[in-house]
Amino acid sequence: MAPEPKRVLITGAAGQIGYALAPLVARGAALGPDQPVILHLLDIEPAKQALEGVRMELVDSAYPLLAGVVATTDVNEAFNGIDVAILVGGFPRKAGMERKDVMSKNVSIYKAQAAALEKHGSKNAKILVVANPANTNALILKENAPSIPAENITAMTRLDHNRALGQLSERTGTHVGKVRNAIIWGNHSSTQ
Repeated sequence: MAPEPKRVLITGAAGQIGYALAPLVARGAALGPDQPVILHLLDIEPAKQALEGVRMELVDSAYPLLAGVVATTDVNEAFNGIDVAILVGGFPRKAGMERKDVMSKNVSIYKAQAAALEKHGSKNAKILVVANPANTNALILKENAPSIPAENITAMTRLDHNRALGQLSERTGTHVGKVRNAIIWGNHSSTQ
């Protein structure tokens, strides 16, 4: 007997990263080969047509684990009943922008998402914040969704970690595969 479907949210689902992630989740690469999923796809109103295209492609692909697709521009509908969230959507850093500029745009986005998570999501939801600055966005989410355990919210800071490894490798003349025990903390910025 198959387990109950898990509701998995991808924000920024009509963007390049969201578009690439959705089929991976639908085919079982995220939650396993036996776990059915209902994908919740969220994007902004200007991307509504592209979001509908993503939904149609998922349906057309007939993934055996895909038990349904909710494609919406409404943050409350998107977070309704979700068990897992991959928060890719955020204001992108554009040429000439500093971290503080991006952060000010993303604060309102992540506060709104936290409110929707708090009100409509599972209290055991697992959240992965991808949009940068990921660790700050994760903190905003945690502070504004207090019923979600802090240990259920994580930030994907692998890019910052990889950059640190690369810089250490270059500066020491050591192959990156031999750099060990590197630790990152804080936010990436122009002084990283």
